Formats: sequence, C-alpha cells, structure tokens
Amino acid sequence: MAPLTAIRGNIDKGAWAAEYPDNALVELGGRSIYVLHNLKELDLDPAAAGIEVVISGHSHRPAIETDDGVLYLNPGSAGPRRFSLPVALATLELTPDVLRPRIHEFERVPNKAPT
Repeated sequence: MAPLTAIRGNIDKGAWAAEYPDNALVELGGRSIYVLHNLKELDLDPAAAGIEVVISGHSHRPAIETDDGVLYLNPGSAGPRRFSLPVALATLELTPDVLRPRIHEFERVPNKAPT
C-alpha cells in the first residue's frame, strides 16, 4: 500500500534480522525523520543534522516530547501488553507547516464466543 521502512530491535537476533539496519533516515513529506529502536543509542545531534523527528520504541512507553526543536516520538507497543504499560500506537500528521503527533491507547477486550 505504501513504502515501508523497518529497523532491527534489541531482540531481533535471528539470521533473518541481519538485513534490517539499526536505524534509518527517512525523508517523508519534505520532513527528515530518524528512526531507531533505543533512544539511548542515538549517536548524533538531530537538531544539528537537520532532523525534525526522532522515532524510537525500546521502552514501549508512549511519549511525545520536544527538545531543541526536535520532536521525539515513542509510539508505545501495539502488541501484547508489556509490563503495566498501555497498548498504544502513534500517528504523525505531516504538513508543510505542522507536525501533529498523536498517541492512541487501546483497551484490550477479552475474546468472547459468538452468542
């Protein structure tokens, strides 16, 4: 449906994971977006590099923060609940003038047999 960029996470250890990079720089909608798994492994200054958005997810803790003009987005985890964190994902609306991040949290509904 659309181009996809994938990176390797900290437990992606199999031979299949070797083809995935540790990070990626994506140009989307005229914006520069840096994607990596663990924010603590960020080895560049995003503001100095002209990066507008940094997306990471190692903590599974959904968050939206801005520092030195750079948007930091952690979408959380949309898979099985991790620890006591919410099940969540993020969207990022890009326009020429605005970056609009949004966290979406979901409640898990137990599977029920049809009645």
